[in-house]
Amino acid sequence: MVEVFSGRTLLNKEGAVVDPEETLRNKVVGIYFSGGWCPPCRDFTPILCDFYTDLIEESDPPAQFEIVFISSDKSPEDMIEYYHDMHGDWLSLPWHDQYKHDLQKKYNITAVPKLVIVKENGEVITEKGRKQIRDQGLACFRNWLEVAEIFQNFRG
Repeated sequence: MVEVFSGRTLLNKEGAVVDPEETLRNKVVGIYFSGGWCPPCRDFTPILCDFYTDLIEESDPPAQFEIVFISSDKSPEDMIEYYHDMHGDWLSLPWHDQYKHDLQKKYNITAVPKLVIVKENGEVITEKGRKQIRDQGLACFRNWLEVAEIFQNFRG
């Protein structure tokens, strides 16, 4: 059950509505809090793009991983520009969706960029996704999968 974005509208990079229940099922999800006005965000986003491309587009089969961008941009136009210019081919919560504030509170987001890695139900695997990608590269994904499996086995 995809709980964290259940009942929400998510968009792909082309602006089409995507069903989170279908798209995020059985996946590790990176919730990426970021904004185009933020220099550290603009520094990390290309690294995240490479990571995502290697996992999704160059793996056979593609890794069970998805990113959802949560914008902290000042306007929908700023979000769209940043999303299209710098982001990978992942999903986003629409700029106007106030659920972003609930997510910021739930995951204790006090600054951006922040990449929170969660199971599909929203349970945190790590709040240090950005640091782990920088330090470990693709190897961190295997660790995330192991933690997700441990959660799954524990819950039974």
